[in-house]
Amino acid sequence: MSALSQICIAITMTLISAACFASQPVPEARDPEAATGIQQKSAVTAEQFMVSAANPYAVNAGYRVLAEGGSAVDAVIAVQMVLTLVEPQSSGIGGGAFLLHWDKPSRKLTSWDGREKAPSAATSDLFLDDKGQPMDWWEALAGGRSVGAPGVIAMLAEAHKKHGKLPWSSLFKEAIELSENGFKVSERLHLLIANNTNPALGRYETAKSYFFPNGQPLQTGALLRNPKLANTFKKIATLGPKGFYTGDIAKQIVAAVQGAHDNPGLLTEKDLIAYQAKERPPVCAPYRQYKLCGMGPPTSGGITVLQIMSLLEPYKLKQYSPMDLNAIHLFSQASRLAYADRDYYIADSDFVKVPVSGLLNLDYLKERSAVIDKQQDMGSASAGKIPGPPPFSKGKTLAQPSTSHISIVDASGNAVSMTTSIEMAFGSTLMVEGFLLNNQLTDFSFRSEKNGQAVANKVEGNKRPRSSMSPMMVFDEHDQLIMVIGSPGGSRIINYVAKAIIGVLDWGLDIQQAIDLPNITNRNGTTDLEAGTALSKFKSPLESKGHNVNIRDLNSGLHGIVVTSTGLMGGADSRREGTVKGK
Repeated sequence: MSALSQICIAITMTLISAACFASQPVPEARDPEAATGIQQKSAVTAEQFMVSAANPYAVNAGYRVLAEGGSAVDAVIAVQMVLTLVEPQSSGIGGGAFLLHWDKPSRKLTSWDGREKAPSAATSDLFLDDKGQPMDWWEALAGGRSVGAPGVIAMLAEAHKKHGKLPWSSLFKEAIELSENGFKVSERLHLLIANNTNPALGRYETAKSYFFPNGQPLQTGALLRNPKLANTFKKIATLGPKGFYTGDIAKQIVAAVQGAHDNPGLLTEKDLIAYQAKERPPVCAPYRQYKLCGMGPPTSGGITVLQIMSLLEPYKLKQYSPMDLNAIHLFSQASRLAYADRDYYIADSDFVKVPVSGLLNLDYLKERSAVIDKQQDMGSASAGKIPGPPPFSKGKTLAQPSTSHISIVDASGNAVSMTTSIEMAFGSTLMVEGFLLNNQLTDFSFRSEKNGQAVANKVEGNKRPRSSMSPMMVFDEHDQLIMVIGSPGGSRIINYVAKAIIGVLDWGLDIQQAIDLPNITNRNGTTDLEAGTALSKFKSPLESKGHNVNIRDLNSGLHGIVVTSTGLMGGADSRREGTVKGK
């Protein structure tokens, strides 16, 4: 690999030399018909600061913090606390998150890992039944077995120590008031309960009585109070992380996990006390004149998005329109190759030697890209051969799409891109002190080996399960921030985020148009096209190229901000209830 290629692959916080990039601005926005296929919202502009998140209550909390001079980290804390209350199905203090932070004055990018950890007593047979066979996934998720030590509070507290401006306790104001006084149930929350999205939601009494008052699903517009959660927030606001990881709240978490009689878990108070968020090096790579950066392991999101973009670069997507058959085919093929590497190599780097530099090596990716046939689907792709790490086997992991993403830029130009999750909608369905506990341990491979080879993402004590969360940032040739983006969507997050980045950088769409482009995913299997969009017309043409095509709901929840020459422009996915607000 050439010296220039080595420079252009940044796996540390060191900024990449401007010599790697040509001097070109972000493309001028254009408005092809395809970009407005499902669009129901318009891009929002602002001059000073902006927040884009999944619920208006949470956005208002973040806006208040920014208006009072708070930092991007301050604002994301306020947003996350409110989301715990108003969007409990997707994220919360009972789950985990990944956070990218851009410090504009110091021109420094850092990343924080707040992913849940397996209990210290967990072994590779955690999800095997009495006959040594993998449990049914739906049975594994409900109850205590699937619950990992939550990481959100610890991670946000560490980030606040370094980048907070307002007092920690002031960031819980809206979350406490809304919990005590009530908020109006959204249509989305009502439908997710009423449509039995998580069949286990009524299994345990605490969550059942909260989400099914009088035996009926919460109704849209109903005023919902959560005084227990208000008390939880007050403890954490006053005591900091120790108010969560020790004392009464910790005891209640452990009691719920171990006391789930039909599916008990292994989490202990020692596991909670021992939990630590980690500051890890971000992963970065060049794409045309830009630099793209994301989170490294234990999430696969950053590396896999970067691989998809690098694999596509030789094909000059700018020449195609967003709804061009050739662009859709090429995107699916690059995704196949990237997901093949993801499944084989990526897991918690504290337990597995993940060949990050090898996976992002420009010569390696150029060779991988060359195998793409522009006329024919390649079928199931194999992982590439990267020297160094021990051989692994592909595991099987089911990741669900109930997650949330928050994008923020503050008045000083600092930014946060944070993806946060409890995994399945309503997580493990265990509810403690007003919040739901995650089921993130089901993100591990249930089998520890295949064909005599170890699976990288197998269960181990204190290990973090692999994720697909993909908080991303994009920089120009002068290392100036130009884009903050991310999405929920389970293992499809990677495709959603890559699509939005391509929409802005290659097709010149504004951020809202790029977010609302119809979704296409391929996780090295079927090519899935978003139902109810113009993509359905490509089913037969893609099948003639050898694709196995499904038309299905692809419910992304992208939230993004672009830094423009005049200020900020933000977008929130029209598929969900999120909003953007700025000044």
